Amino acid sequence: MKKTLLLILLSVFTLVNADAQGLTFGAKAGVNLSTFTGDSFTGFDTRVGLHIGGLAEIPLTEKFSVQPEVLYSQKGSKFFGSETLLSYIDVPILAKYHIIHGLSAELGPVPSFLVEAEYTTNGLENNVSEYIRTFDFGIGGGVSYQLPMGVFFSIRFTKGLMEIRESGKYDPNDDYKLNVDNNVFQVSTGYIF
Repeated sequence: MKKTLLLILLSVFTLVNADAQGLTFGAKAGVNLSTFTGDSFTGFDTRVGLHIGGLAEIPLTEKFSVQPEVLYSQKGSKFFGSETLLSYIDVPILAKYHIIHGLSAELGPVPSFLVEAEYTTNGLENNVSEYIRTFDFGIGGGVSYQLPMGVFFSIRFTKGLMEIRESGKYDPNDDYKLNVDNNVFQVSTGYIF
């Protein structure tokens, strides 16, 4: 995991040095609508969370740029009266295509690092971090629109590509595999400095 993060940071710094003249920074916040999906269970409901963080935009050409972000992001799901909250540090690295002035499409990998995992049922909160993988990985895509004054709005969907836990974590004698992953729809607003 440390090697992956180091490789990501090294790639970002290399891109920053490639064209530091047009480099811009920004901040964003918004709402997450998340749920679990997978072939083992059905009946998961949407959980509302938040995300907040910073970003940089590194122009490569007139139409293309790279947008790395660092976000605190709440994910999870509801399931028959219980609720799972998974808090992550997301590090999306998005390729951004500027369609027309202000409007752009973005797509790229979204590595995520678990901060905390809570499971609530019957009003009782339990820390379940030890049962959840500390690293998650997904692919994110969306669109954004930036106004001339620097304010922007974006929507994005991130599809998790990894199971959130491995078999046997709840009961050492249980080899049943909970095959679910994170799926998050984000609505954001922010400001480019």
